[in-house]
This record gives sequence, structure tokens and C-alpha cells, in this order.
Amino acid sequence: QVQLVESGGGLVQAGGSLRLSCAASGRTFSRYNMGWFRQAPGKEREFVAAITWSGRSIDIADSAKGRFTISRDSAKNTVYLQMNSLKPEDTAVYYCAGGEYGGSPTGYAYWGQGTQVTVSS
Repeated sequence: QVQLVESGGGLVQAGGSLRLSCAASGRTFSRYNMGWFRQAPGKEREFVAAITWSGRSIDIADSAKGRFTISRDSAKNTVYLQMNSLKPEDTAVYYCAGGEYGGSPTGYAYWGQGTQVTVSS
């Protein structure tokens, strides 16, 4: 079992930056591929970014390329999502997930409770 806790969300103006953190506890974090998803009101949960357990492979959604980066620090059992040049359409609840590597939420077995990101125009 893996427990995931996100932090770092908040209110920011368009063009600003936020760094989300996801702290993992429980079973060996370093063995899991990790992902970030987001869900806006009335919309389906969508893929944002993923990183393999080794950190060697990274995937970023087209909507986030050039603005968001994902990284992990296995010594701290933490995965990060650095978000720059934020847009109002980035407003959503952001979830950290652990499990399969890929863009489908169904591939991830473990989820955090989510952290709200609100970007004002």
C-alpha cells in the first residue's frame, strides 16, 4: 500500500508559477511509476505528466509541454510538478498517482486526495 499526499496548490495569477509536491509513504516509493492528473469542474480527469520509477522516461501532456516539468526525489519519497506560465484553463484539482506509467487514470492504483490550483486572469 502506498499513501500519497499532495501539497503546494493555491491561487496564482495568470503567468505565475506553482510547484506541487506529492509525498509518498508506505511501500517502496522508488519502485512505482508516478503521474499527475487534474480534474476541472464538470470535466473528466485528464493526464498531465508521468515519470518512470527510474526517472529516465517522462511524458508531458501537450497542453503542458514547455510549461510544466515533472521530477522525483527518491531519497525524499517525493514527486514534483513544476508549473510555469500558468493559464486560467489550468485551474483544476491536481492529483498525484502511483502505479503504471502512462496517460490513463485506470493504470494507477494509488491516488492522493488532490490539491486545488486556481489561476486567475
